[in-house]
Amino acid sequence: MHNQLSEQEIIRRDNLTKIINLGIEPYPSETYEVNATTKEIKDNFKEGDTTYQSVSLAGRLMSRRIMGKASFAELQDSTGRIQLYVSRDDIAPGEDKTMYNDLFKKFLDLGDFIGIKGYAFYTQMGECTVHVTELKLLSKSLKPLPVVKRDEEGHTFDAFTDPEQRYRQRYVDLVVNPEVKKVFEQRTTMYNSIREYLNQRGYLEVETPILQPLYGGAAARPFVTHHNTLDMKLYLRIANELYLKRLIVGGFDGVYEFSKDFRNEGMSRFHNPEFTQIELYVAYKDYEWMMNLVEEMVEKIAIDIHGTTEVQVGENLINFKRPWKRYTMYEAIQEFTGIDISEMEESELFQTAKKLHVDVDESMGKGKLIDEIFGEKCEGKLIQPTFITDYPVEMSPLAKRKKDNPALVERFEAICNAKEICNAFSELNDPLDQRSRFEAQLELGKRGDEEAMVLDEDFLNSLEYGMPPTAGLGIGMDRLAMIMTNQKSIQDVLFFPQMKAKKG
Repeated sequence: MHNQLSEQEIIRRDNLTKIINLGIEPYPSETYEVNATTKEIKDNFKEGDTTYQSVSLAGRLMSRRIMGKASFAELQDSTGRIQLYVSRDDIAPGEDKTMYNDLFKKFLDLGDFIGIKGYAFYTQMGECTVHVTELKLLSKSLKPLPVVKRDEEGHTFDAFTDPEQRYRQRYVDLVVNPEVKKVFEQRTTMYNSIREYLNQRGYLEVETPILQPLYGGAAARPFVTHHNTLDMKLYLRIANELYLKRLIVGGFDGVYEFSKDFRNEGMSRFHNPEFTQIELYVAYKDYEWMMNLVEEMVEKIAIDIHGTTEVQVGENLINFKRPWKRYTMYEAIQEFTGIDISEMEESELFQTAKKLHVDVDESMGKGKLIDEIFGEKCEGKLIQPTFITDYPVEMSPLAKRKKDNPALVERFEAICNAKEICNAFSELNDPLDQRSRFEAQLELGKRGDEEAMVLDEDFLNSLEYGMPPTAGLGIGMDRLAMIMTNQKSIQDVLFFPQMKAKKG
């Protein structure tokens, strides 16, 4: 059932009826051949050229100025806008003149899709324009687009700017706010850059299950569902790590996956319940090697998107040029708090966190306490890309211990613009050590830690067949996209972010 129609919507439906009465199909089914884009013509056509004298364009009608027998209009396709010159005597031959004149002047509405044929020229005002010789309605729009006005400097006002409206109706946002489209084009460039980098090194892009009988590979709360035929509980994956490591056991030297992951947790401008990661696992490598790969790959991404290693993010100019600064976890905490926590036990860590006004509770083990102190006191101060290395073993149930200090693991995170963008380990491949660490996680779960990992017997079984030394990496694609496209909210780099249900 339709909501009550606005006056504009009533007019458009009336115009639809009149178009049908003219004998014009408002939603024709045949293809419309396009041989140029608005951007291509505006970029390349020069006064006096013999090029672009027989163009065919398609897109939305975005403005119209009726001036007697002649009119000017704007057509917007996927690449931009161009001015149209429409003369009554040109757009249709013979008897069709009146019909097409009525169509263009009276019954077309802004937002309608049209196809035009014609030739490029420059007006006396020096504007690149297409003189229309043929016009066809391709799709009638029944809802008016929001009016977006821009001043002479290009600043937008009276625009479709309410974030909730924009996220709920991204299809409208993309039409009236062309800068939004650029964000998503840059996001795709980021994916292509990574694929190119990894494929050139011979790593295999794979797919692993999204519905899993056990969730694992991260510390997070899962979404739970039920499979009716199998009568079993299943989880939407929180990470794909344990499946990718099974493939390393199976004999692949390097595998990666762009994975949709799901975490049943809070929402913020940095968190959406559905998000994308890339995870990469490479046999016979360690975390030091992986740090060098991350620096090189992210530097390449910045250059591929912006043509430089420097990226403006809010007020900060971030430089991804190698090498990046490095701190161990304990060095970073000492640097920013003045306190050396490297020898502290759980009770002393708890008191230290309290003294630093870090919000902690009794369910938190040693690893979680250290993580909270770091997150509260250090992470926000790391703007330029920085590696934090050598985490306490309690924080990293899937990482290999350091040879010279078994209380620490070979792990790093890259922090940039005060947020983690990637996480990586020398992967734990000792099945007995892995079992004991899973068991320690089970104990944390009993204490009330809802993010503690579960014990995955099949993964442990795979490790018992032997997994070579392996380096693993996870990069949050949405967080990286926010940085690379200078967006403040994760919702601005997702086409369709999760929204609360509409009231009423």
